[in-house]
Amino acid sequence: MIVIFEKDLEKRLVREIEKLGGEALKFNSTKSGMPDRLILIPKGRAYFVEMKKPGEKPRPLQLKRKRDLEKLGFQVEVIDSIDQIDIFIKEVIK
Repeated sequence: MIVIFEKDLEKRLVREIEKLGGEALKFNSTKSGMPDRLILIPKGRAYFVEMKKPGEKPRPLQLKRKRDLEKLGFQVEVIDSIDQIDIFIKEVIK
């Protein structure tokens, strides 16, 4: 059985975004519950990503921050698997 940790998923996401010429910045906010990563893609596209270990769900405050950012028009993804990373990458290269 292969164990995948959140840090492994995060490294994969960063690597895939960099292949696209983008950046996956660690997002450190003074506001608790904000997403882990700010994803910047060429042509001015920005996404927020909350990384979780496989099967883990966002905490209530994280869900509130997700909703708040979405109300402002930002796309916020919660990723807890390699498959979700692949889906996200396909979406941002459209």
